[in-house]
Amino acid sequence: MDLTCKDCKYYLPVDVFRGLCKITKEQILPENSFCVKAEKLPKCKFCVRFVPEKEYLGKCMEYLAYPDMVAKKCKDFTWSSPC
Repeated sequence: MDLTCKDCKYYLPVDVFRGLCKITKEQILPENSFCVKAEKLPKCKFCVRFVPEKEYLGKCMEYLAYPDMVAKKCKDFTWSSPC
């Protein structure tokens, strides 16, 4: 899985098509590649409990979940091992 700017905790979305980097303050696209300063944001797709079912949908412990849903406050979130 290739990481993109939208997977970084320093990515600030402005709208669906663009965002801002909180470090450099530059305008960036969500699908830009991860830079060296990037840190992975806890998202459902990075959790061991997430099971993908379709391209943009999966399940987490019997509940429907989106892979890009932020799981920062999820008490059951556990990082999956890197591929």
